[in-house]
Amino acid sequence: MVHFTRMVAVASVVFGAANAIPLQRRIAQVITEATADWEQACIKAGGGQQCNPISQEAFGALLAAPPPCAQQDAADKMVTLAKTLNKNAEMIRLAQLYVQQPRNAPDSLQVPYCQQAPKNNELAGLFHCQFASSKFPQFSGDQKGNLPLGVTAVNPPGSCPAKPDGPVPDGQQLNKIVTNPGKGNAGNAAAAPPATPAATQAAAAAPAAAPAAPASGFALNNGKDAIALNEKFASLTADSPCNAGENACVGGQFAQCVNGKFAVTGCSGGLKCFALPLVNSRGTSITCDTEADANARIAATGAIAKREHAEFERRAAFTLANGQKAKALNAKFATLSENSPCTSGENACVGGKFAQCANGKFVTFPCAAGLTCKALPLVNSPGTSITCDTEADANARIAATGA
Repeated sequence: MVHFTRMVAVASVVFGAANAIPLQRRIAQVITEATADWEQACIKAGGGQQCNPISQEAFGALLAAPPPCAQQDAADKMVTLAKTLNKNAEMIRLAQLYVQQPRNAPDSLQVPYCQQAPKNNELAGLFHCQFASSKFPQFSGDQKGNLPLGVTAVNPPGSCPAKPDGPVPDGQQLNKIVTNPGKGNAGNAAAAPPATPAATQAAAAAPAAAPAAPASGFALNNGKDAIALNEKFASLTADSPCNAGENACVGGQFAQCVNGKFAVTGCSGGLKCFALPLVNSRGTSITCDTEADANARIAATGAIAKREHAEFERRAAFTLANGQKAKALNAKFATLSENSPCTSGENACVGGKFAQCANGKFVTFPCAAGLTCKALPLVNSPGTSITCDTEADANARIAATGA
């Protein structure tokens, strides 16, 4: 049986509803587009299944909730992986543009800048632009990040090294507007600028590559905490009581507490909100991810509850069959066109787009940038789903069934 994951306006899923923050305009974007090109460059360079988790963590850092340096931390991971792939220049260039992409602004105020040096010298001197309709010169938060690290003035306001003429138009992606990352283009330009002493010291102290596995001292506890949070989130609604600034997942969507009530922000097609265990330090993060990747990251910590072991055994009876059905469906979809005969209400993938049969003909809906329509094996029950996903994640999910 095929289960359809319902998508509403997949091509224009934007993080932030107009009424998420009462009486304030929210400046938002399709955050998945910020790392789609980097992920494809990573896959092309041989990064394989390392690419998608980093890409998802990175675009999640553009939400309003993560701390000021979350975007830079994600960019460091992007560059570090690039260095392990023969110092792939295209991955580094796209990571440099990503770290300068504006972040969502729930209150239309400027988003504070990171006050720490990056681990990789390629990111030294780079900081994010602001969106054009930000309320200059006002900033959100405690006013400690009103200037980028080592910078005495941002002129014109809202600009960044890659776009020195001014801020980025609301909702647009910097990597679609410019190609040159600007003065921080170390490793790509013929002559890169000298790094600041702080950045040089941080780069020298940084490891050559990300650790292959989380440190055992806190990994298990992080996994257990993530499981507990996800169980708690399953019981929440938008009307659940909360404390100002609290973040959570509500109905599979990212949620922030505003005026004692959760304001929810939908994830893009194929993604849901999860609590995930941190890899390099104690704690958890809350972000949008695929269910398969979230489960894998928690399982990798060793925090598998006893009931989950029984669940894995139950799933084994249908996991392989689900993978085989998904492969067969994708092979069938590859032969379809919009004019292929179909049955009313039938769902499929046509030319990489989601398709529904209406009046004996397929009507197609494009996926968000970097995603393509795929049949995927269900995890918790027999059957398949049809949704938008990255090529790498879809292949990994089918391969994981043994099909």
